[in-house]
Amino acid sequence: MPETIPILIGEVTVDFTMPTPSADAKVRLGGVAHAARGLWASGRDYVVGAFCPAYLVEQAHSYLTQHGCKEFILLGEVTGAPNVIAIRDVREVGHQGYEDILRDQRRVVLSCDQVDLKRFDTVVIFPGSYDLGGVINQLRPGARVTIDAAYDVDSADFIRSLKGRIDSVVISTSSSLFAEVASSDVAPLLDLAKSVGAKQLLLKENRGGSRLFDLGTGDIEHITATLDVTTNSVGVGDVFTAVFGSFDGSAPDAAWRGMQVATVYSQTTWPDDLRRDVERELRMPLEIVRGLGGVTLPWHVRPGLQIYLAAPDFSYRDHKEINTAVAALEYHNFRVRRPVKENGEASRETPIESLSSYYFSDVQLLEECAAVFAIPIERDPGTIVEIGLAIAMRKPVVTFDPRNENRNTMVVTGSASYSSDLDVSLNGIFDALSKLQRGAHR
Repeated sequence: MPETIPILIGEVTVDFTMPTPSADAKVRLGGVAHAARGLWASGRDYVVGAFCPAYLVEQAHSYLTQHGCKEFILLGEVTGAPNVIAIRDVREVGHQGYEDILRDQRRVVLSCDQVDLKRFDTVVIFPGSYDLGGVINQLRPGARVTIDAAYDVDSADFIRSLKGRIDSVVISTSSSLFAEVASSDVAPLLDLAKSVGAKQLLLKENRGGSRLFDLGTGDIEHITATLDVTTNSVGVGDVFTAVFGSFDGSAPDAAWRGMQVATVYSQTTWPDDLRRDVERELRMPLEIVRGLGGVTLPWHVRPGLQIYLAAPDFSYRDHKEINTAVAALEYHNFRVRRPVKENGEASRETPIESLSSYYFSDVQLLEECAAVFAIPIERDPGTIVEIGLAIAMRKPVVTFDPRNENRNTMVVTGSASYSSDLDVSLNGIFDALSKLQRGAHR
């Protein structure tokens, strides 16, 4: 008889979050350990099939056993690299800056012990530097297999090689495979998943929620994102996948429960707090969860909701905050319209009578955009005026005030979101545009 307990297969890593001026460094077990924590917090037993450096085996075994793991199976030893991941941005405001130490020297030596993976009916796989095809070939035909293709799967051809062995494909908009196959249109990704016989595809769209595609019926379930201050986004997607892939109910119900657990995971790195809050979340009936609302803003919709940048975006000033914010918005697939770059920049000596063309061009661009992202550094008067014009046009304004220079009644109250924290301001633009998108479809 197949085991009813799910097995999580993947590499064990050490996540090293680099220190910043406002936060200390943090070290914790990563890789498949993130997924394991999510199941433990959900009250689920599980087995881990691990690829792990020798120096980590004892620690990983002990830690996971204390956190719900009923069996630790060493599938292979990682050599040549410590499996340490250095992380610059744990909140995924933009590119997270992962650095996999000595990744090019990494090799995997398979365990000499006889391992019977055919006894597992539910399998959730997180690819890595190991022989993924070889692992899948050891599984029982007919096993319920979920593969997280967010990372370490760079080729659509490799996915095609798994034909007939995968039930569910999970992928993230931040993955290289998504960028290759579906950055401008989701249809090729759906076709790829269908070609291997998958029943569903779960597309995790970061702060914009998720879409679950039923590849048989064509139905789409939109799973909302609940946005709050992010403590640490590392491993959140793995937790989502683990709960989704091992849940006993329907695929849509599993996706909603995965979203709940992943949301809590993003808000704390303390296991006991995680379990307490997840237990509370999972007591909520799913019909209530579905009705709570949240953000739904699909990746492919975002470029059509153009964002006007109100900021002193001038060539003669070097404002790193502006460049950082624009890079973050573009990372999340928003189209940022920069009036100074598009319509030209008046010099300081430009006669007043010659300024009208710049003004009318900028106002026209503002009218074309769905929302305004304002960065009023140094209390720039032009930016403040643009905020006022947008409010008068009833366009949502998200004000990112990194230096806390503009905390006045009109700016704060007139903005849909006001903060000195770029993470909060990103949440604000997602929320504002999600509301516009919902209103357009009513």
